[in-house]
Amino acid sequence: MDIEAAGQKFSNLAKINVLLGKNGTGKSTLLRTFENNKQALPDFGAARYITPERGGELVYQGNIETSAQDPNWSDSVRRNNRFENFRQMSVTEFRRLETLVLRKIEKDAATRKDMNFSFDTTLASINQLLDHVQITRGASTGFEIQAKATNERRAPGTLSSGESELVSLAIEILAFAYGAETYTGKKSYLFLDEPDVHLHPDLQERLITLLADAIKDRDIVVVIATHSTAILGALSFNDDARVGFVISAQTEVNFVPIGEALRKILPVFGAHPLSNVFNKSPILLVEGEDDERIWQQAARTSQGKLQIWPCAAGDIQSLDEYENEVEAIAGAVYEHPLAYSLRDRDLGPYEIADKTIVKRMRFHCRAAENLILSDDVLKFLGTDWQPMEEAIEDWLGKYPEHQQYAAMVAFKDGGFDRCQSEVKALRNIFMMLAESGKPWEVAVGQTIAGLLVGPAATGEHSLTNYLGPKLVDSLNLKRRRRSIFFSKYA
Repeated sequence: MDIEAAGQKFSNLAKINVLLGKNGTGKSTLLRTFENNKQALPDFGAARYITPERGGELVYQGNIETSAQDPNWSDSVRRNNRFENFRQMSVTEFRRLETLVLRKIEKDAATRKDMNFSFDTTLASINQLLDHVQITRGASTGFEIQAKATNERRAPGTLSSGESELVSLAIEILAFAYGAETYTGKKSYLFLDEPDVHLHPDLQERLITLLADAIKDRDIVVVIATHSTAILGALSFNDDARVGFVISAQTEVNFVPIGEALRKILPVFGAHPLSNVFNKSPILLVEGEDDERIWQQAARTSQGKLQIWPCAAGDIQSLDEYENEVEAIAGAVYEHPLAYSLRDRDLGPYEIADKTIVKRMRFHCRAAENLILSDDVLKFLGTDWQPMEEAIEDWLGKYPEHQQYAAMVAFKDGGFDRCQSEVKALRNIFMMLAESGKPWEVAVGQTIAGLLVGPAATGEHSLTNYLGPKLVDSLNLKRRRRSIFFSKYA
């Protein structure tokens, strides 16, 4: 569905929609605009905006409850970027939530017959968010806070910011969800602004699970403005979830399903997006799992000198889609983001144009498997090219019935072009001839890591020449020497 108000538009909304964008891109303004013009929303029943800066304590204040009886006052103060008494209002919402649940039991025959459902069920859904405290029904109205381990009563002021946030937001979400049931045949809209504030990523996931459960069978549309990729990750397998990316001065945001490519790269963005951790270890998109293992090994062996997060796209056809997903999410979340993608050269040209964020590279050699035959990797394996060539000749004489015999003959007939021949099918034979018990990806990865400490080979068949200058320069793989780049195949 689409919604429009005051010149702003959200397109292709689902039930839960994540709006990702950096600070200053207008996420909060967009949400407040739609809530402030709620009467223009399709099939409008109810709408609520929840501010990003939620102050106060979880205590009851009669004047807040009195003021909250005026929906115009309630909506107005919630539109503030910071509301100092937000949590006091949430306590008032708890009293309303209790009334709504009890009325549902009273009026709905199916609910009344469900002996497992009571207001305690609602309390349990809130308490499962909390590790150390719980809320219980008060002696008269409202709730009390207790330590889970001892049932000792806790003062609201002793709760951590995260605990207070969870209780407050859970009450707000559940009260809105139950309240939406009173608008029969209408649609309700919940605009959540940065619910991740003060919450550890694990707690963000728990809150989003409660949200998804609360709206599942109700006609509610939720839009969440956030910097948090943890929230997006929590919804990555939810068929009712979509994501939109916003940049400054954008008036229309198109929301798209969370596809396989985005699901796979999301763990790489798991660090808190307001930090610069991601740019210190940028993503390196590669074609397949073999390439991913090479670079994982290189990063591990380097002991922190090579800081990258390898991620396999699956195949060359998917790599462009993955690049586009990285462009979208990194551009919406990070300042000056950096990302890489690497593909086999195959028979194409060496040069490849960068995207806005993703620096795109090809091997200078034909494919990752050719790296095995570089001088550096052969030396790492305890051999060099001359004995390897002799071992290949001997193998050809002994194994004419081998299924890869024709591929090896083609390699020989091509003049043993170690850099540009098609040798994918021969990789395990090379490792066997080198008498190595290592997987080829491990050997290559460990040799790449060795470039960071040197000494390294130079010349046409050096590993740096096979990797290519753009890759070597981008990942800073030449710290202790200057190797010559041979452009024979460029």
